[in-house]
Amino acid sequence: MEENKTIAGAFSCGCGCGENTEPAEPAEPAEPAEPAEPAVQEHNGTEESEASNPDIVRAVAEKLPDEELLYDVAELFKVFGDSTRVRIICVLFESEMCVCDIAEVLNMTQSAISHQLRVLKQARLVKYRREGKTVFYSLADGHIQTIFNQAFEHIME
Repeated sequence: MEENKTIAGAFSCGCGCGENTEPAEPAEPAEPAEPAEPAVQEHNGTEESEASNPDIVRAVAEKLPDEELLYDVAELFKVFGDSTRVRIICVLFESEMCVCDIAEVLNMTQSAISHQLRVLKQARLVKYRREGKTVFYSLADGHIQTIFNQAFEHIME
């Protein structure tokens, strides 16, 4: 049986850092080397890895929103991650409706709709108003429709 030969070289990452761009000649398999420690330097009490474009890395890092805001955005997208909730939102684009009417349009139980509306209320995507014993739901504001219009446009590209 023939021995497997490996390529010792690598292609450049394309950032212009000067890494080898030509694959090396095949070499005989060697003993596995210990993994090299990444180049790390201390900066203001925190570890930083060497970047190929430190100015760009620093500028981008400074513009990133706070972790708490990024977490909240991720939670919002999780709410949009359920097709039933998306369908409810699409129904509410058309009209303010009560639970029984939403359930009828979507051919679902009122209990299932109520459960999803609770999640949408907690995410501040829908609001409600009472009229006697009936509760009517509607979109909380125009941002929701804007988000969905952008999503539809993106999907249809």
